[in-house]
Amino acid sequence: MANLRQRWVRQPLLLSATVVALWVGGVTPVLQDGSGSRVQAQTGTSQALTLDADVQEANAKTGVVTARGNVRINYPARQIVATSTQAQYFSQERRIVMTGDVVVLQSGTNTIRGEVVTYLIDEGRFVALPKESQQVRSVYTIIDNNPGPVVP
Repeated sequence: MANLRQRWVRQPLLLSATVVALWVGGVTPVLQDGSGSRVQAQTGTSQALTLDADVQEANAKTGVVTARGNVRINYPARQIVATSTQAQYFSQERRIVMTGDVVVLQSGTNTIRGEVVTYLIDEGRFVALPKESQQVRSVYTIIDNNPGPVVP
């Protein structure tokens, strides 16, 4: 088994598309504003999703939390870190919509870049949209356990 691991080669896979959808696992977000207040969605796990931003507003009536300015989302249980200009957490629909130069990093090596990225919490799926007349860019590291000569 050790010999097989030594032959694995990690190679980035670059994808460009007008829409990208990715599946990842479930999430239990915990959102904090500057005063330390928390909004938490309940699921079967007790892992926390942390949201940092310059400004955050929570609407108790609609269940929407809006974060603006230097937004950073960290979800260690899924190895997800994301940055954007703005993010909105829709607690009733259980989704997060990030807008403005969104970068999602998963597992330390896989990335998605787009103008709008939606994370569907219950489905564990990202949907990414580009800026007008551009494309979404994704980079995935793939372990190739059978590397051979490169054929042009």
